[in-house]
Amino acid sequence: MIAIGFDPGTARLGFGVIESDPEPHALDFGVIVTAPELPMAERLLTIHGAVGELIERHEPDTIAVELLFFARNVTTAMTVGQARGVILLAAAERGIAVAEYAPSEVKQAIVGYGKADKRQIQEMVRVILGLEGLPSPDDAADALAIAICHVQTAPFRARVGA
Repeated sequence: MIAIGFDPGTARLGFGVIESDPEPHALDFGVIVTAPELPMAERLLTIHGAVGELIERHEPDTIAVELLFFARNVTTAMTVGQARGVILLAAAERGIAVAEYAPSEVKQAIVGYGKADKRQIQEMVRVILGLEGLPSPDDAADALAIAICHVQTAPFRARVGA
């Protein structure tokens, strides 16, 4: 299975592409960066094009996206929601199933603790994928973690009908 994980954002959107057969390994990861001076519509168009290009290049079986975590900053939550919508649209245009995971679910799947910190997540992603160094930037490491979470939990979700 090839899965693309996304850590949504409009300034920096993390992506991580993994293949899970026979063992999980990274195919590609990084960030999509948009210029802050651009109007939001143009930033979203840039994200849509880049996400579409990633999908076309890697031909994933599935896409996993982090659920919106609503914190104190409403403006940030809204822009993250817009980026999530663009990812969901790009997947739907191509008929690719999308799974969504809360940050605590991803942390639990990767580290075994739902309140793990960024460094713990990066280290476990490095170990699971057999990377030489810690994946960076944080957005890309988080996206890889989301993809790993999905390939590890998807078979269970399918069995229980979730």
